[in-house]
Amino acid sequence: MPILEPEPSVFPEDLLAPTSEVDVERRWWAVYTKARQEKALARDLFARQIPFYLPMVPRNSLIRGRRVESLLPLFRGYVFVFSREDERVETLRTNRVSQLIEVADQEKLCADLWQVQQLIARRAPFVVEARLVPGRRVRVKSGAFMGIEGVVEQQRSGYRLIVEVAFLQQSVSVELDETLVEQID
Repeated sequence: MPILEPEPSVFPEDLLAPTSEVDVERRWWAVYTKARQEKALARDLFARQIPFYLPMVPRNSLIRGRRVESLLPLFRGYVFVFSREDERVETLRTNRVSQLIEVADQEKLCADLWQVQQLIARRAPFVVEARLVPGRRVRVKSGAFMGIEGVVEQQRSGYRLIVEVAFLQQSVSVELDETLVEQID
């Protein structure tokens, strides 16, 4: 049972949806927040109607003998903002931003975030990887993760699919049956 009702983690809801329309006035920014300010910044951005994505995952805890589920940011300290220049300045005015990082490859970041959103939506049990692991680039060819691309890593317990957010040099991984993937490069 969650302590609080879930708040929007993406605004607008179709922000990451693959489309052919490109808004040339808007750019992606990786916002590195002050300590433990990710959700507060997301609330501020939502109130100002500034497009953002804060990937969050459920975490179970035991508090006073009761099991509770809370939503925690997947990438600690980061909120992704898709803004015009005036909205970027407005984001800085929230006093919750430690650093604003410009994204060089806008399309790549959006595609990476879309894939992370798909994994979260499917409630896949994954682990945040602190760095990218060398390996083969693959695409899942069938099953619940069909179409997701990433790097495969072999571990004692089996195989893991690593989906990277290259801009942050971080990734998430899920357990995977190696027969479900095909090499793409």
